[in-house]
Amino acid sequence: MNISLPDTLKTFVDEQVSARGYGTSSEYVRALIRKDQDRQNLRHLLLLGAESPPAAPADETFFQALRLRAR
Repeated sequence: MNISLPDTLKTFVDEQVSARGYGTSSEYVRALIRKDQDRQNLRHLLLLGAESPPAAPADETFFQALRLRAR
């Protein structure tokens, strides 16, 4: 896949590669795509949660049980 960018965007990408320690512009673009995938997945999960029926309340008892399970 080849992507054409105007000079201003190419300069921006080159600066990000240098400033953020990426080896190549391809690595930078892959990282952006992964972040977008993560964002879309999180949005999907949030929408699923919003559409689901209410669960037990998250009160102090809930958090105490959670702390015990975490130990």
